[in-house]
Amino acid sequence: MSRVVVTGLGMITPLGVGVTPTWANLLAGKSGLVSTKTLPDYQSGGWKDIPCKVIGKVPQWNSEDHLDKAESRRLALFAQYAMAATQEALTDAKVDMQQTDKTRFGVAVGSGIGSFHDIHDNATSFTTGGYKKVQPLFIPKLLTNMAAGNISIKHGLQGPLHTVSTACATGLHAVGDAYNFIQNGYADIMVCGGTESSIHPLALAGFARARSVVTDFNDDPEGASRPFDARRNGFVLSEGCGIMILESLDHAKARGVDPNAIYAEIKGYGLSGDAHHITAPKEDGDGAFRSMEMAVKRSGLQPHQIDYVNAHATSTVIGDRAENNAIVRLFEGCDDKQLSVSSTKSSVGHLLGAAGAVESIFTIKAIHDSVVPPTLNLDIVGGHKGGDDPAKFAKFDYTPHESKSKNIDYALCNSFGFGGVNSTVCFGKYQA
Repeated sequence: MSRVVVTGLGMITPLGVGVTPTWANLLAGKSGLVSTKTLPDYQSGGWKDIPCKVIGKVPQWNSEDHLDKAESRRLALFAQYAMAATQEALTDAKVDMQQTDKTRFGVAVGSGIGSFHDIHDNATSFTTGGYKKVQPLFIPKLLTNMAAGNISIKHGLQGPLHTVSTACATGLHAVGDAYNFIQNGYADIMVCGGTESSIHPLALAGFARARSVVTDFNDDPEGASRPFDARRNGFVLSEGCGIMILESLDHAKARGVDPNAIYAEIKGYGLSGDAHHITAPKEDGDGAFRSMEMAVKRSGLQPHQIDYVNAHATSTVIGDRAENNAIVRLFEGCDDKQLSVSSTKSSVGHLLGAAGAVESIFTIKAIHDSVVPPTLNLDIVGGHKGGDDPAKFAKFDYTPHESKSKNIDYALCNSFGFGGVNSTVCFGKYQA
């Protein structure tokens, strides 16, 4: 099997457009979360009656800074994010497209929802105006595979063209699937990740009706996302994109990649199903445990070798508890070392289908830069009145409030989603 390494990164988040500003702001403990009351259409757009008033929105996005005018008009926002982040990742990886066999260069980019805006706008137009009010590009804009398709077309990539859509596990599944494509010989190099643009009042209303999003911190947006904290109350709906360039180590060497420019190596991939409930995980975290255990075993590692877990932890009561139970179970008997755990959703919110890809990049950067990003707003670890077991929230360093320097050889990144879907990728420091 081929060793698979990460050679390029691209990112758009509520903390910034690009990897450099996002990562700097994350380590500095900044928040990208804002109040819906700051939106220009707050009064008229349907936001004001929704009980949740906190979102994570990409700041100062201008598509024409990244795409030509035709692309800006033709592409839905989630696809725009993916195109821009892909260009950043390709530039970062220093891929010479003229010297690359594009039949061996694939794309695996997913989205949980696709273009929510186009679904809403065209449904409304059809209801009020009939057939002729439906946009000709309605279907091509809304489909979840159109981010991947447009990346493939723009760059002439003729290898595997793949889109996964597994709710909030989408981005991490895309990374794991791209890893498998390379390991199994389908491609030498892959663009992979996830993208989402669901900041829309109907989307927020839907999650609010499902009682999934935060409602207790409307006057304190930056304090609203608080994974593992005793006062956690629900997730913050957010948007953005994470894109990575994966390639076989042999391919990277053949094109002359500087070993110091390799961010990390993918060591293993795990996935599982809860077979339990459409929105809630089992409280014991069994599905999450099996996903994590599989990723570690397939890496050829033992749990005590893992230094850091970038948790899925969204700031929901049951979700954070279930994941923590899974982590406790996986690392039982590893009391001789202090495992670092953090949830970067405390800074950027929950990017749905893009979450796992963005958090993979955070995990990779943590390994490469020897620093653990913080869990903001973590004032009291565990202790939620709904039944947190204090003993199970006492074992790990959850990295409250501030980032911490730490050598990280191996790390796990978790993503879980509605439908009971679980995914975990194990990343390691690259060693020649």
